[in-house]
Amino acid sequence: MQPIDTVRTIETPEGVELHLRPAGPVVRLWAFFVDQVIVWMALMFAAAGLAMLGPLGMGLWLIFFFLAQWLYPVFFEVMGAGRTPGKRWLHLRVIMADGRPIGWGPSLIRNLLRVVDGLPGAYTVGLVSLLLTRNFQRIGDLAAGTLVVHEEANAFVPMLPAAEPVPLTQSLTLEEQSAILSFAERSQRLTAARSEELANVLSPLSGARGAEGLGQVLGIARFLWGGR
Repeated sequence: MQPIDTVRTIETPEGVELHLRPAGPVVRLWAFFVDQVIVWMALMFAAAGLAMLGPLGMGLWLIFFFLAQWLYPVFFEVMGAGRTPGKRWLHLRVIMADGRPIGWGPSLIRNLLRVVDGLPGAYTVGLVSLLLTRNFQRIGDLAAGTLVVHEEANAFVPMLPAAEPVPLTQSLTLEEQSAILSFAERSQRLTAARSEELANVLSPLSGARGAEGLGQVLGIARFLWGGR
């Protein structure tokens, strides 16, 4: 049975159309519950291990509590392609409202503002915001410019290799931009020699060959996908 969520169509800065299905409050609540179970299990194990240290152990546990509650979702959203373990289990993903992958800044904003979403209790502000906004966004999502979507919505969110963005020196068609993004994504499954061989084809654009040329092409792909 498909959730009662409306498909949204947005266009990325590169002109790629994405068909996204924003996740509603019920499935998001379940994902949050799964993540909290994981966090509290880790906190319980930490408490058992630190108990023997007395007051020092309690201080260390409180630090661990803060990191677990506030940085756990940030770490997994950025390093896990927008998915905490709870979101992964329920096939959800956090992305930017324009379709780009979420970064450290937006993830920090959306998660720190859970304090506001939780007011005055029982997550009331967040729930009201989810129900009143067209794309089921809580206050943190609105401030950070993010969406939580179902992965089954066939959103194209490429996982690009780490590279320093390289600005384009000439204009490219949408087809050429898409080809570069596709190559950058697939390069992670190719050998280094094969990736460099294919990147050499783009040497007129990158101005380099071999490993340097590959780095330039990957940097161009990063620039095309938002320059993060």
